[in-house]
Amino acid sequence: MHDIFPIIRQSLTITLFVLSMMLIIEYLNVFSKGIWGNKLKTSTWKQIFLAALLGLIPGCLGAYTAVSLYIHNVIGTAALATAMIATSGDEAFFLFSIIPETAILISILLFLIAIASGFIVNIFIKKDKSIVNYGEEHMEVHTDEVDCFCFNKKDILDNFKHLTALRAILILVLGGSLAAILFVGGNDHEGHIELLSIPEAVHVHPEWIKYTFITVLSISLLMLLTVNDHFLADHIKAHIIKKHLVRILLWTFFTLLLLHFVNQYLDFEKIIGDNIYIVLIIAVLVGIIPESGPHLLFIILFASGSLPFSILLANSIVQDGHGSLPLLAETRKGFIIVKAINISVGLLVGIIGIAAGV
Repeated sequence: MHDIFPIIRQSLTITLFVLSMMLIIEYLNVFSKGIWGNKLKTSTWKQIFLAALLGLIPGCLGAYTAVSLYIHNVIGTAALATAMIATSGDEAFFLFSIIPETAILISILLFLIAIASGFIVNIFIKKDKSIVNYGEEHMEVHTDEVDCFCFNKKDILDNFKHLTALRAILILVLGGSLAAILFVGGNDHEGHIELLSIPEAVHVHPEWIKYTFITVLSISLLMLLTVNDHFLADHIKAHIIKKHLVRILLWTFFTLLLLHFVNQYLDFEKIIGDNIYIVLIIAVLVGIIPESGPHLLFIILFASGSLPFSILLANSIVQDGHGSLPLLAETRKGFIIVKAINISVGLLVGIIGIAAGV
C-alpha cells in the first residue's frame, strides 16, 4: 500500500498537466476560428507543409482538421499522411508532461520526417476524388464564441460575480496546484516536480519540468478566468472533462502501477536489448491502435531508461491517437493507405535508429 501513494500522486500530476494543455489547445482552436484548416487549399507543397504544422498541434484537433479537409477533397493523400505522421495525438501531452526536452526533439523530428514522407508519397499516390463527405461537424468551430476572449477587467469581475460551481472548482484545482508548486514544492526533497524516476540518460532537467508546469498552469488559469460559461460547459466540461479525464487518469495510473510491479521481477532494459527488433515491431503495431493510452507504456519505458529513443520515435510516427477514427469511419481504403504509409516510415526510421545506436 505504501507504494501506491506515489503512483497516485504521479498519475494525478500527469493528468492535471495533460488536461491543462488540452484546455489551452481547445481555447486556441476556438479563438482562431479553426483558421489553420482554411490555408491548405492552394498547392501541394503548401498542403504538405501546413499539414505537418497541423500534426504538431498536441491532441487530435489538428488531425481531425486534416481528415475533414481530406474528406472534403481540399487536401490530398500525401498531405493527410503528412499530418498523421507528424501528430502524436494525446501522447504529445504525456510527452511534454514527463519528458519535455525529448518531446521538443520528437516534435521537430516528426515535423521533418512528415514533410519528407509527404513529398515522397505525393510522387506515387494521388488524391482519390470519389470520397464521401462528412459534413462540418468533425471540424466544427463556434465562431460566435470569440467575443468571450477579451482579457479585460470587466469580464473577469463578471465571471467572479456570477461564479458557477464548475468554474470555482477548476479555479481551486488549478490555483491550488500552482500554489503548491510555487510555495510548497509538493515533490521531491530538492523542490522539483517528481513525475517519474527519470535517469540522467534521458537528459531531462527537473527545473525545466517545474517551470513547464508553472507556465502551463498559469496560462490555463488565466484562460479559465476569462472564458464565458458556454466555453466552460461545451469545451471544458463536455469535451475535456467528460471525454478525457477518467480515461487519461486510469490509463496513466494502471500503466504506472503495472510497470512498478513488473519492474520488481523483470529487467526491461535487458529484455528489450536482447529483442530489440521484436520490440520495434510491437511498438509499430501498437501504433495502429486509434487510442493514445497504450502508447503511454513506451513513453514511460523510455523515461525510465529501458527503451531506446529510436523505438519511441517509431511508435510516435505510426500512432495518431483518435485522429484516424473519423477517417476509418468514412473511408477504410484511406485509413489502410495512410496506416500502411505510417507503418513503413516508422519501421524504416526505427531500423535506421537502431543501426545507428540511437
